[in-house]
Amino acid sequence: MDSFSVGSLRVHRVEEWRGEFLTPELLFAGFDADRYAETRDAVAPAYLDHRTDAIQARIQSWVIDTGDRVILFDTGCGNHKVRPGIPVFANLETDFLGRLAATGYAPDDIDIVVCSHLHVDHVGWNTMRDGAEWVPTFARARYVFPAPDVEYWDPQNRHKFPNMIGEAVNAGFYDDSVRPVLAAGLADIVSGSVEIAEGIRLDPNPGHTPGCQTMTISSRGETAMFVGDVLHHPLQILNPDWNSIFCEDAEQARAARRHVLARAADETAILVPAHFAGDHAVRIERRRGGFTQIPAFT
Repeated sequence: MDSFSVGSLRVHRVEEWRGEFLTPELLFAGFDADRYAETRDAVAPAYLDHRTDAIQARIQSWVIDTGDRVILFDTGCGNHKVRPGIPVFANLETDFLGRLAATGYAPDDIDIVVCSHLHVDHVGWNTMRDGAEWVPTFARARYVFPAPDVEYWDPQNRHKFPNMIGEAVNAGFYDDSVRPVLAAGLADIVSGSVEIAEGIRLDPNPGHTPGCQTMTISSRGETAMFVGDVLHHPLQILNPDWNSIFCEDAEQARAARRHVLARAADETAILVPAHFAGDHAVRIERRRGGFTQIPAFT
């Protein structure tokens, strides 16, 4: 589903990249082969190749139009960026801005850019190359960054965080995709829960990164939750204790995952993770002491 409504709010998906990304055994810390054998068939082939066990993944952004504000949630990998730690996302040349235009929006139409967290595949289109410089892509927008991540990922603060997990894979992103926005004075650095527009709230859900934040949109009794990398794949709905290998704090990440799954189930919300293939969004039901996914749209 590439567009849907939440009450009076209109949501559009903008895809940057699609492909296979690791296997569950390689992606998930705490992977258990027996548990995988029990749960793999409950995951549709659109999300998991049952012949090769390769995870189907997407890099995608979401535009939320409130009528008064246009919000862009996450900005993918970006073009022409050097990424020695994750070559699959290096030096891309995608038509992301053309796909954004196909939804009806130009960069200057974006009022607010929200980064769920600061990782290489969530900040890339914050900037684009202008000659030898990186300049903000959405020059009229305010960029909302989580304060803990702004501190944590700044290379100048590396000495403060000796146990950083994602340093190698995320090498380079801060200087080409975050620092230019800060230097341009376009960033709002937030802590805790904050309402960024009517019916749109950010909440901290740390673990994957120290500043990982989710966005809830509500209108006319309907709700959708944009949860970034709190969930990478439907297997984590069935196995919520499986973290990705990229999670900075394992205990916090598991708690955050269970929290958003419980909220989505209790509020019958549409759950929109960052990288889901398939229908890209799901609903959650409690089942036998755990959780399962059901279609978001009927």
